[in-house]
Amino acid sequence: MSAVADIPAIQRNAPIPTWFGVGGSAEQLCRVRSIPDLKHCIQTDPLARILGDGANLLVDDDGIPELVLALEGPEFGKVQIFACTGKVYAGAGAKLPALINKTVDQGLAGLETLAGFPATVGGAVVMNAGGKFGEISQFISRVFAIDRDGHELTLSHEQISFSYRHSGLNHLVITGAEFQLQAGDTAQLKARKLEVMDYKKRTQPLADNSAGCCFKNPTITAPLRLPDPDKGHADFAPGARISAGMLIDRAGCKGLRIGSAQVSPQHGNFITTDKQGKARDVIAVMDECTRRVREQFGVKIDPEVVIWRRT
Repeated sequence: MSAVADIPAIQRNAPIPTWFGVGGSAEQLCRVRSIPDLKHCIQTDPLARILGDGANLLVDDDGIPELVLALEGPEFGKVQIFACTGKVYAGAGAKLPALINKTVDQGLAGLETLAGFPATVGGAVVMNAGGKFGEISQFISRVFAIDRDGHELTLSHEQISFSYRHSGLNHLVITGAEFQLQAGDTAQLKARKLEVMDYKKRTQPLADNSAGCCFKNPTITAPLRLPDPDKGHADFAPGARISAGMLIDRAGCKGLRIGSAQVSPQHGNFITTDKQGKARDVIAVMDECTRRVREQFGVKIDPEVVIWRRT
């Protein structure tokens, strides 16, 4: 890797904050405050990793050698709302919960369905964040990014291959996004946001150290019969998307603990960690859940959580 001594504000052996609260450090971390600085960093280290809110990230205990970039300057946190047209611009470093609150207060509908996602806008766009009530891609009109050669790009919604937990934008550095929202009643939007949050509080271990859902919900390719506590069994046809949490639960993994990590007794797709825990314990629990689901049901579950390891 090229020397990075000329990049401003390089921190050495900097902790990488994640919602798991465990994991290693970055040998080099830069808090980027402008597009020119971002381009310079990428040109210096094209393999630089982009750190968002750490809400969907697990860092291996040994840390990583690549330069880590946190987009924290005003340029990346900017939010512009045009209530008369429903257009909203948000920088990649803007916090999604704050953006949701601002659009709801302006009477613009759409993003309230994503209430409770602790992400930056850039991270939410890359993973096409979503859940029971919708996905962020439903509301995106354009995405602004820089490629690994330092070229600025503007991509329309039609140019992006959005699908379930996928955008195809991982090779780019997102700098901002434009949303198209619809006019709505502020009081009703606030009530809807509270409904979404209430559902999450009732069904998910929000108070624990966790990165949210660990696995993507798989689409099955063959008929599947699962044990069901109420009906005895439940049948699913090929092409159905199955809850990863349900598969983990039916495979007997709910409550499974390895070291400092545990499958949440409240929700099978959440892995929680103890304070001063180890990332390797989370990985071990994920591996065991994957193994049991595959062996018992013939279904492969893929991580939704991004794992940074030394390469």
